[in-house]
Amino acid sequence: MKNIRSEVAQLALLGPFPPEAEGLPDRVRQYGELYQAIRRPVSDDEARVLIKLFGQDGYFGLASSLMHLIETAPGWPLMDCLGDVGNEWVEALRQRALRGNQA
Repeated sequence: MKNIRSEVAQLALLGPFPPEAEGLPDRVRQYGELYQAIRRPVSDDEARVLIKLFGQDGYFGLASSLMHLIETAPGWPLMDCLGDVGNEWVEALRQRALRGNQA
């Protein structure tokens, strides 16, 4: 994959959002600061990386924000990213794409 900015790569290194119940303030801040540093739009490759960050819950609002960020990718929807129907956030992105007749 190319076109991955350092902020996106650093988020990827942190891994998927942990459950809110395990949300240590420093870790939440780290995710939030990196998310806020990402300028829009993201590339298609960055969207493919970011979609892997969704966890089990909303992670203090970051999951919803991440969903909107992913949708800024020029090639969105990227069908290869929408297969994880077991994740509510990926499923929400898939449903939004279908409703928008984009998938």
